[in-house]
Amino acid sequence: MYQDVIIAGDGGQGILLIGNIIAEAALAEGRNVTFLPSYGVEMRGGNANCTVVISDQEIGSPSINTPQALIAMSTRARALFEPKVLPDGLLILNTSLVPESEVERKDLRLMAHAFNEIASEMGNARLANMIALGLYAGKTGVVKPGSLEQGMEQALSDRNRKFIPQNMEAVMKGI
Repeated sequence: MYQDVIIAGDGGQGILLIGNIIAEAALAEGRNVTFLPSYGVEMRGGNANCTVVISDQEIGSPSINTPQALIAMSTRARALFEPKVLPDGLLILNTSLVPESEVERKDLRLMAHAFNEIASEMGNARLANMIALGLYAGKTGVVKPGSLEQGMEQALSDRNRKFIPQNMEAVMKGI
């Protein structure tokens, strides 16, 4: 088994957090993992992205040029990474911030949802990233929901672990 994804958006959207959660979940399942975060110097609003590679075999490099999947949470992220996705790759798009009409490629499997609105309907707009995480995990089967919960326990600080039930509710909504 081999799966890779680039998760990209703007600082403050929880991009690196969901990448870290996926990585920790895969580790909990006994897989080999690389997690490569990248972000601008701005606290909020700058570029934020990460690459996660999960495999049953050893991983040669944490860097990928042509990902199998892209989770694009902002217009800038879509524009930067959409051209790099493999043909027939998966593009998960946050239509709350990126109009579906901006997608240029027709050779991708597009899953476009208004994550911000769905999160607001759940009572917390900050859950948009968790809904996207759930959609990715559900569509690819890369990790199990229970492993995502374990990943949250590892990735979240002690003071934020109280949000795991709400985060898991959003993940399940995405699945």
